[in-house]
Amino acid sequence: MDFNVKKLASGAGLFFTRAVQYTEEKLGQAEKTELDAHLENLMSRADCTKNWTEKIYRQTEVLLQPNPSARIEEFLYEKFDMKAPSRVTNAELLGLYMEGAAQEFGAATPYGSTLLKVGECEKRLGAVEKEFIQTSAISLLTPLRNFLEGDWRTISKERRLLENLRLDLDACKARLKKAKLAEAKTAVSVSVSHIPSLWTEEVEKAEQDLRLAQTEFDRQAEVTRLLLEGISSTHINHLRCLHEFVEAQAAYYKHCHLHMQELQRDLGRLPDAFALNSLHSVVTPGSAAEDIGSPLEAEPLKIEEVQAPATGTRKAKVLYDYDAADSSELSLLADELITVYTVPGMDSDWLVGERGNQKGKVPVTYLELLS
Repeated sequence: MDFNVKKLASGAGLFFTRAVQYTEEKLGQAEKTELDAHLENLMSRADCTKNWTEKIYRQTEVLLQPNPSARIEEFLYEKFDMKAPSRVTNAELLGLYMEGAAQEFGAATPYGSTLLKVGECEKRLGAVEKEFIQTSAISLLTPLRNFLEGDWRTISKERRLLENLRLDLDACKARLKKAKLAEAKTAVSVSVSHIPSLWTEEVEKAEQDLRLAQTEFDRQAEVTRLLLEGISSTHINHLRCLHEFVEAQAAYYKHCHLHMQELQRDLGRLPDAFALNSLHSVVTPGSAAEDIGSPLEAEPLKIEEVQAPATGTRKAKVLYDYDAADSSELSLLADELITVYTVPGMDSDWLVGERGNQKGKVPVTYLELLS
């Protein structure tokens, strides 16, 4: 019990001494030991690294999971060391709704069959997104969090200890200065041979405390310096993680683009409900149009027989690669320029494209029409 009381009293006295030294420094009434320039630069670099790492970490979390409630839920699961349940992505949920609607409207109808195709694609996009989130969490979020919760906490702890030892060192310097000043004043007022030994002992004790404080401060400064120099290794590690994140993001967008291209090709092969509606609306009993039979029985458009109009041709820039589904279509390469024009009776979603001696249908959505 006595030991605990003495330890508590010693700790309280040390805290009070540091508080007095800190206050006097702020008021300009005490000198402060300045750290060497190299150590100051390392501290500044470490603070900068911590601040920007924290911002990048938080914003990456928002990018991967925009819903703040979901982020809080995942945080609580992690803190309680529980596995978070698998979460359905927004794209997957949209796909499920579209498939449900298709069953209600009729999967054989033009609208229902299109809903099925789009719903399946949305589910695939959701699965790709989920994989991207998991990969990014491992490759980027985890290393950043490990630095903030591990290395940075260690650095902060050692820096606080260094600051406390610096306050102790400056307090010892101030005490030695006061002891020497009192000794000098006493030497002036009395004979040297009669100087009280009390001040001499005080000066010797203050010098001994100063040497001890200086040794502890120097040792802690070296430990802190070594930890701060490790920030360079942290930058290298985070650089590698950033490359992995970019690779994951590039793969994610590539897969999304491929799925959307496939969906566009699938939709292009479905019956054109708009054309059917338009034709049915103008055909009346006894009209000349009724004699031509149903649209499905009409002679298909032969691209090789289509002649380019004298006017109305335009240049177009290809936005994405496109693989022709059959011989009536023209394969495209991104960024190439082709000549396009319309022909009567063709679906508005398609144009006739020409590249040299090659000719075929091309989807409008893959083109940027130039003036």
